[in-house]
Amino acid sequence: MRRTTRARLAANGALLLTAAAFAIPLAWLLLASVNAEADLRVRIPSSVTADNFDAVLTDEITFTPMLNSLVLCGGATLLTVVCAALAAYPLSRHRSRWGRPYLLTILFTTCLPITAIMVPVYGLFVQVNLIDTMYGTGLFLATSQLPFSIWLMKNFMDGVPVVLEEAAWTDGASNLQTLARVVLPLMGPGVTVVTIYTFIQLWGNFFVPFMLILSPEQLPASVSIFTFFGNYGSVIYGQLAAFSILYSAPVLVLYVLISRRLGGGFALGGAVKG
Repeated sequence: MRRTTRARLAANGALLLTAAAFAIPLAWLLLASVNAEADLRVRIPSSVTADNFDAVLTDEITFTPMLNSLVLCGGATLLTVVCAALAAYPLSRHRSRWGRPYLLTILFTTCLPITAIMVPVYGLFVQVNLIDTMYGTGLFLATSQLPFSIWLMKNFMDGVPVVLEEAAWTDGASNLQTLARVVLPLMGPGVTVVTIYTFIQLWGNFFVPFMLILSPEQLPASVSIFTFFGNYGSVIYGQLAAFSILYSAPVLVLYVLISRRLGGGFALGGAVKG
């Protein structure tokens, strides 16, 4: 065999192994959700049943935690996107000798593990009476995602020509009006990317709400999934798989609803004529 053929076969084999690493857990998830006797093996069930979904579709197990997650993550995502746009605008449009060190500081803060600061954050929340509150937890979640969101938003904002803002300023628009009516509409794909990324990161966050929310009725779905893990290593695999499918649905719905904005690029059209 020639060297190029061997290299092609090796690359195809590596891709197949990578695809199997993703496909096998997904296959187990789908098959276990309709299997009354599900375990860790990937196998076709002897009889398909919806009992697992019937067992988890209750207010206590699914609906209330899902609603808590939507309120918590949706509010934190909205706050993150708004603050990231307001912070990225001066970084993108105004040059300063402190701009690069500030951006490097932002990038450094994205490398800090959230577990490293949870002990002082917990103590602070106790002191200011924000412990076991949805708005306090949402505020911290938004703060934890803000540095990388600012970095992303600034890079997307750099692609919008300044001459469009100058035309708006000539017509009497303020900086805030220019940002809201000119810059953000033109960088729709960038705002979409930041929104989806932030929501996915917050939706799957287990540790922060586990530490800061104490009341069972306020726990989001990312924490309530713990209820399927019993004592002494026992796990209800079928119900866990069914709940995991339902838990993934909001992220998929969000992506489908706004994915059209991802492929169009910046909608500059004929706004800039050379």
